[in-house]
Amino acid sequence: MRAATYASVTVAGTLVVAKMAAWVATDSVSLLSTLVDSLLDVGASLVAFFAVRHALQPADHEHRFGHGKAESLGGLAEAAFVLGSGIFVFGQAMNRLFFPQELSNTDIGYAVMVLGMVMSAVLVVFQKYVVRKTGSLAISAESLNYQNDILVNAAVMVSLFVTTRFGWMAADPLFAIGIASFICWGAWRIGRQALDILMDRELPDEEREKIRGIAQACDGVLGVHDLRTRSSGTSLFIQMHLVLADDLALKPAHELVERVEQEMADAYPHAEVLIHPDPQSVVPEESRRIRRSRLGPQS
Repeated sequence: MRAATYASVTVAGTLVVAKMAAWVATDSVSLLSTLVDSLLDVGASLVAFFAVRHALQPADHEHRFGHGKAESLGGLAEAAFVLGSGIFVFGQAMNRLFFPQELSNTDIGYAVMVLGMVMSAVLVVFQKYVVRKTGSLAISAESLNYQNDILVNAAVMVSLFVTTRFGWMAADPLFAIGIASFICWGAWRIGRQALDILMDRELPDEEREKIRGIAQACDGVLGVHDLRTRSSGTSLFIQMHLVLADDLALKPAHELVERVEQEMADAYPHAEVLIHPDPQSVVPEESRRIRRSRLGPQS
């Protein structure tokens, strides 16, 4: 995760220098849009760097659940950076739409866009690998941002071609408006995901059903109820009540709970699991009906 943040800061910084030179040479507003985006990428990447650095700190006395939500705060800040770049680009594009200007030195613009696409593509491949290994929200937000950059650079190349080849001056600002809209949509996606985690949103229904299935597959477990889940950084938190037979002694009940916890740990290595055992006779009838409906009337 740290290596991914180092890589994104390096790529963003390199592209800022290259795009600055290309924008000065071409005076393209669509190229300016990618320059602004890369400038904000530097800020967003620095935010992600510090967020990941803080999130990876182990739990301490004052933060018993760890520091994982620092990643979500970083993702929210990244969304704000991305949204700001989209609004700025939109304003610049509208101004150029009403006051068009000719472009020059477009070969430089093409070269810089190709450079940006190649560097971003390599970075995205690495980021996706990191996300698969860690589930990091901050790196996932960074990856989405650089995927947007690839599409944005491709759009700028098309804009430069249409403007210089066919002389349609409106193409450059219109493409920039499209780019700005796409950037704002990406900011919404990043921000919504970060808010879901900060608000302790439950895991998706299919994931919750998988957790129920793992617990109920253990011999001796008669049902599962009051399942609660949330995520924080790379960690998951799972809480549930297991329905056990009334006549089960304390030690066997404890061993059964530990067996379920081990099954959960095998399926979710980064999860913290908290299980409370309940005697069958004190469990609400609706919970027992759920269990019977899943496993048949003999259960």
